[in-house]
Amino acid sequence: MSENIVILSGSPRKNGNTDKLATAFVEGAKSAGKITALFRTADMEIGGCRGCNHCFEEKGVCIQKDDMPQILDAIRKADTIVFASPVYYFSISAQLKLAIDRTYALLSETTTIKRAALLMTCGDENAAVAEGAIAMYNRICDYSKWDDAGIIIATGLHGKDDIVGRGELEMAKALGRDI
Repeated sequence: MSENIVILSGSPRKNGNTDKLATAFVEGAKSAGKITALFRTADMEIGGCRGCNHCFEEKGVCIQKDDMPQILDAIRKADTIVFASPVYYFSISAQLKLAIDRTYALLSETTTIKRAALLMTCGDENAAVAEGAIAMYNRICDYSKWDDAGIIIATGLHGKDDIVGRGELEMAKALGRDI
């Protein structure tokens, strides 16, 4: 049986460095026969979690009527989840955070996720700017009992295509293939 992987990409810049990193991961995963579902959260209508607990009363069904159900359905079938984001003010993008917060609806269920990975891009040359995002990711993995499959951070990226030709793309392909 093929492994199912959900990738949540939070970059609002279409075809930018984060998208290229996520696409490289998908290419690697597909080359190994894995099934992937890539969601560009910035292109989706996703409202913030209201904390109303409707999802607990209705077994994972959120009261909001937006694009999140398709992400939740994909996660329910997945073995692996991957978060991809640029570093925005020392953390992940708001577009990705909205989707992550809404996975709260799945806490009333047992999911099949076994592992996770984090792909990040940033303009700064110092990868330490991603420490806030990495801490959040690690807490999510710990809480959810997911194995950390890997973290890739590409630094020094400003222009839309700055990642082209960089080793992080090959690292992402390898992670997708080997995860």
